[in-house]
Amino acid sequence: MPVSAIKPSAARVLLRNWRGSYTVPAGGLYPHQWSWDSAFIAVGLRHLSPRRAQLELDTILSAQWEDGRLPQIVFHSGRDDGYSPGASFWHSEQIPGAAPVATAGLIQPPTHALAALLVHEADPAESQRRRFLERAYPRLVRWHDYLRNRRGGRGGLARIVHPWESGMDNSPFWDACLQAMTETYTALIPRPDLLHADADHRPSDGEYGKYLYFAARYRDHGCDDADESFPFQFEDPAFNGLWARSELALATIATLVAADPLPHRLEACRITEALETLWSTERGCYVARDILSGTLQQYRTVAGLVPLLLPGIRHTRELLDLVRGPHFRLGEVAMVPSHDLTAVTFDPSRYWRGPSWFNTAWLIAEALYERGFTTEAEQLSRGMENAALEHDFPEYLDPHSFAPRGTTRFSWTAALALDASTRIGAPR
Repeated sequence: MPVSAIKPSAARVLLRNWRGSYTVPAGGLYPHQWSWDSAFIAVGLRHLSPRRAQLELDTILSAQWEDGRLPQIVFHSGRDDGYSPGASFWHSEQIPGAAPVATAGLIQPPTHALAALLVHEADPAESQRRRFLERAYPRLVRWHDYLRNRRGGRGGLARIVHPWESGMDNSPFWDACLQAMTETYTALIPRPDLLHADADHRPSDGEYGKYLYFAARYRDHGCDDADESFPFQFEDPAFNGLWARSELALATIATLVAADPLPHRLEACRITEALETLWSTERGCYVARDILSGTLQQYRTVAGLVPLLLPGIRHTRELLDLVRGPHFRLGEVAMVPSHDLTAVTFDPSRYWRGPSWFNTAWLIAEALYERGFTTEAEQLSRGMENAALEHDFPEYLDPHSFAPRGTTRFSWTAALALDASTRIGAPR
């Protein structure tokens, strides 16, 4: 299918969801700016308007806190009725060092440096004229410094303190921790998300109660990362794999802005080596570690495949065998399932417990392409494009039936299907 088939359709979705200086993930269900989403969205926007892609990243970077964190959500609109927990839950204006604009206190995976480099490469002359990388680089450095200094542990990996920070909210990785919890959020739990999506496709009320308990406790400690007994502390393979990959991107950016690339290369090597502590020989992939209990969470998930993005990992062949084999069945099911197809915990419809997502498909396609496995990368890219066009850019898919799940006209679906088809799946 020619690139021209997807470009106008993707452009319509991204234009519909544009809000003047940023893009919402989807009208209705997600009415604010999400950090992870904006990085992915910029990757696709660059094919339509490199300047708009720069603005997307400028806007999320401008919401940086004094400690360097990039917040999970920026509440630009002042609305507080369309998403929970909203600005009135976080009250970030009461937290010392928070951004001038209302934000959440949590973070999301650090894909921003990789996105910034790709956006620059779409139109280097315009990027240089607007000094895009010169503006972005110091903020990206501070963001990565935050991960190392405030979230880093003795093992060298960054920790997450909420399922939402992984970007994979209800992954089986968190099951044991959540099941062991007796605490929950005791106030009314609003669920505006259920006005826009089937409850069977979303996390349950029980899960949300615990999510909000974690968020409230983190907020009530001033989001200071100093609560040593915080009940949710994990090292996640995708989060840390993306941190290492973005350090490699920062090294390239450093050379473009006359800075020293060596510290970023060394940091990428350090994180890559530390990721080996998350390798599960039993599962043949990387897994998450519960820091408090010290236990590896023995589930095969798409998060455990994301370190394929790193040229220095030791287990490329094992990960390739895994993604091609019965647990993920690359090329036989929709894109890349979020969880092991053979596991008893697999659910083809419920969020990150089985459905196939376009952002993780893009990450795996990018990894395969960069590592020279072009046939698989092109096949995955074409699958993304076909599914996006057939189902009006769905949030995610049932990997077996290919049925759309969640909402439609989803921004990162449009952006990443466009990027993959343009760069990876385009006819040669």
